[in-house]
Amino acid sequence: MKLRTKILLAAMLMAMPTLTCVAQEAMAISSEQSAPVATTLTLTREQCIEIALQDNPTIKVADMELKRVDYSKREVIASLFPAIDFSVAYQRAIELQTINMDMGAGPMEIKMGSDNTWNMGFTATLPIVSAQLWKSIQMSDTQILASVESARASRLDLIDQVNRAYYGLLLSQASYEVLKQNYDNAKVNADLIQKKFDVGTASEYDVLRSSVQVKNVEPELLQAEIGIKQAKLLLKILMGMDASTDFEAAVSLESMEQDMYGYVMGVESDLSQNTNLRTLDIQTKQLKQNVAMKKLAWVPTIGAQFNWSWTSLSNGHVFNNIHLNPYSNVAVSVAVPIFSGGSKYYGLKQAQVQLNEMALQRENLVRSLNMQVELALDNINKEIKQISTSAEGVRQAQKAHQIMQKSFEIGAATYLDLRDSELANTAAQLNYYQAIYSYLCSTSQLDLLLGKEDTLNIYKKATTDK
Repeated sequence: MKLRTKILLAAMLMAMPTLTCVAQEAMAISSEQSAPVATTLTLTREQCIEIALQDNPTIKVADMELKRVDYSKREVIASLFPAIDFSVAYQRAIELQTINMDMGAGPMEIKMGSDNTWNMGFTATLPIVSAQLWKSIQMSDTQILASVESARASRLDLIDQVNRAYYGLLLSQASYEVLKQNYDNAKVNADLIQKKFDVGTASEYDVLRSSVQVKNVEPELLQAEIGIKQAKLLLKILMGMDASTDFEAAVSLESMEQDMYGYVMGVESDLSQNTNLRTLDIQTKQLKQNVAMKKLAWVPTIGAQFNWSWTSLSNGHVFNNIHLNPYSNVAVSVAVPIFSGGSKYYGLKQAQVQLNEMALQRENLVRSLNMQVELALDNINKEIKQISTSAEGVRQAQKAHQIMQKSFEIGAATYLDLRDSELANTAAQLNYYQAIYSYLCSTSQLDLLLGKEDTLNIYKKATTDK
């Protein structure tokens, strides 16, 4: 029995280190599972726009401005209702007024008034006929339209900025991939030349030159990484996102080429939704209303007033013998403007001149916008051809590089020839991605110019869901 006990104890002692290790591994796995895992968001361009339209401070300010203008309109409407005020006044006589009267028997001095005078009461005023006040309510409605259009312009501008930032991120990532490929090729070729040098088939100069070429690509690769970080930071600022939040683009720049050629087919040169033109039309409407208001300055105004007051007159201490005696009255007043030195007349002429100026400004703006649309469409068509030409250049450059790589490996081409083919391939790919980026930015600029409403459907959906 003792022997069996000793054997069990020995077995337990031998197993303890193993059990301890297993327990430590289990605890480590448990702590890893319980620790929060940092997630990286994958965002499309539409999702970035949706987030920006919800969280960007500029949009929030524009929405608050709409509320402010609405309150301003309510303030004007409130002027149509009676205004009721309550007032209390106290007057203490230092020296009473004296009246000298000749009563035949000699002059007499009579003290008039009392030591204490209390006045308190309610006053209500109501405009009955006020043409300018009624017109100002219409102008408040137009001001609301101006604020709505200003908010719309802010959203369209923000959408354009998000589009450009997102396309910039895609371009930075594509450029990084091209440079990374160039860097990897340079390292492979440097290793290959080193092996040739080891067996005596390459010179030390070729080894040094290939090594220097690897070092030359490294700063470009680092700059591309910085470009990606800067593009993400710009997008985070536009989206109102915290800087610590990480995200990746859901698509690549090359993948967007497949769905972008139908854009020009659906474009109509309709300037009716252009935000600058709509703003100018609203300003013209405001000027017309201003002219009408200037004319109403000659219209008489009628107002009513009602007073209900209490008065107390007493002598001695302030609060002695206070007897409040009520009195009330109703009054109707009519004000007819007759002569003001010509200020109303010249004010009207000034408003009419501003209205005529606005007509000329609109004509010039329409002409300028039409030229901008034509130029934008022309640039887009040229960029489509540039993409096609660049894509063919990439195909030829890649094929030429493959041929030169094989020739270099068998010794039929020099390292200089290989390096020229690599540079040509890199330049062709960068030109191709730059052409796609320029095309996408041009389409975004044209959308902003035309004020296309379909981009705002994202915002409407976001606010509805919210």
